[in-house]
Amino acid sequence: MSDISVRSVRDGDFTQWRALYRGYADFYGVEQTEEAAATVWSWVTDPGHEVGALVAEDREGRLLGLAHYRPFARPLSATVGCFLDDLFVAPQHRGSGAADLLLGALRELAAERGWSVVRWITADDNHRARSKYDQVARRTMWVTYDMTP
Repeated sequence: MSDISVRSVRDGDFTQWRALYRGYADFYGVEQTEEAAATVWSWVTDPGHEVGALVAEDREGRLLGLAHYRPFARPLSATVGCFLDDLFVAPQHRGSGAADLLLGALRELAAERGWSVVRWITADDNHRARSKYDQVARRTMWVTYDMTP
């Protein structure tokens, strides 16, 4: 049995969640203000908001990783999918199985909710993560674009 479990984020997780989310932003070189982090925290702790969060924790209650996700409509297939916005495991816990457990829990959640797919993007040069993703999902042919309004 694993010493790591996955659960939904709880109100008392803020300090540990914030440290992980800061690590995620730093990994991608994104400056993240405390105000922006507080907004995301308000989303993931509001049961009425579309964005949800899972965390991986060890037996001592230390958070090792996080996953932020949300449903999205898929008009062409007339289904709802799950978009994994953020997945991060603290560097010292990589290789622990936390990423597998987070992805597995998200897969189960998607199945329970009747979502047709779990989809995410990652940086082309994020080789370690891509190696993991290649084990659990199928890479698509789609190229992503961002347009500033």
